[in-house]
Amino acid sequence: MPSLWKREKSPFWFCCYTNADGQRCKKTTKQDDRGKAWEVCLSIERAERFAKAGTLTEQAVKKILSETLERTTGEPLNSFTAGDWLNEWIAGKKGVSTERTLLKYRQIVDEFSTHLGQRARLNLSAISSRDVRAFRDSLTKAGHSPVTVNGAVKVLAVPFNVAWRLGHISMNPCAGVESLRDDADTEKDVFTPEQVRHLIDAASGDWQGVILAAYFTGLRLRDVVDLKWEAINLDKGLLRVKTSKTGKMLLLPIHADLVAWLKKQTRGIGKAAIFPSLTGKTGGGKSGLSMAFRRIMETAGIKGRMLRARSENGAGRTQSSLSFHSLRHSFNSAMANAGVSQEIRQKLTGHASAEMNKIYTHHELEPLRAAITAIPGLHNKPGK
Repeated sequence: MPSLWKREKSPFWFCCYTNADGQRCKKTTKQDDRGKAWEVCLSIERAERFAKAGTLTEQAVKKILSETLERTTGEPLNSFTAGDWLNEWIAGKKGVSTERTLLKYRQIVDEFSTHLGQRARLNLSAISSRDVRAFRDSLTKAGHSPVTVNGAVKVLAVPFNVAWRLGHISMNPCAGVESLRDDADTEKDVFTPEQVRHLIDAASGDWQGVILAAYFTGLRLRDVVDLKWEAINLDKGLLRVKTSKTGKMLLLPIHADLVAWLKKQTRGIGKAAIFPSLTGKTGGGKSGLSMAFRRIMETAGIKGRMLRARSENGAGRTQSSLSFHSLRHSFNSAMANAGVSQEIRQKLTGHASAEMNKIYTHHELEPLRAAITAIPGLHNKPGK
């Protein structure tokens, strides 16, 4: 039979009980109320009885803890399955994340739950780094690029990190999963000024401005197509934008070629889109922005080297050494070739680290001597 004992100078009651091995033990109940302390003590003794009989299971422990917690605090023990927790996290993102982001989260969570199979019905704490690693490897086997796979693991890490902070799990299973190396990204090529001119000639409407903006600002596709007129100050030649990937606020000088194009457009007010025909469109898919740019490349007669082909089962996608993102490489490389320091380039491109910035640097044999403000306009021949 258990009993309560109080140590001198301690506000808490201690439970004196016999454990499963027959030894007398003392354990604090962390309760200063004798009635609540007695409830905790009875639960400890009950668990030891189950252990002695060999019938102590995870379900039995949870039931004992839940009943004890409810009797002492009035609140039951929260216990989530992996699937329930991930779905609850998604539900909490509604109204907080954009529809596009929410759709991305939902797709990754659903794919992970499908991968888990019956394990998705286990307690959240049962999910290990082995499960996440196996999911990562299954995405790779399906033909997804390292960037896509690493992004999926990063998304999964968020709900598990929330669970860890709330005390539902002792560690984040994603923390022990290493990112895949993407050798293809270091093999990316850049567009020459002549090729950029060909791209603009092959494009029409908003696409011409988007290509100009990417080449002279280094912004990513999503950040360019979603630009609003409130971000532009043509009098001062400045562009102020918060990047979608890092959330950094960048203040960029606008090249004269881009200023000239913008002045020819119908000026909007405030949140009016600069590129209304492209704003809000999805990036992927057959009718997405990336595919549309690829068709512009084909019209311009520009083709990059194939870095990655589709898998044998048709999954994944081909990856070329030239894509819209190459315009960002071109911008960074043009600055490096003009003698602009890495520190300044890093600020202008918004990279989080010098190591990441180096990926986008491509030195030519005869670096341009002009500073970033003297980068040749596309109406001029290179070197003139």
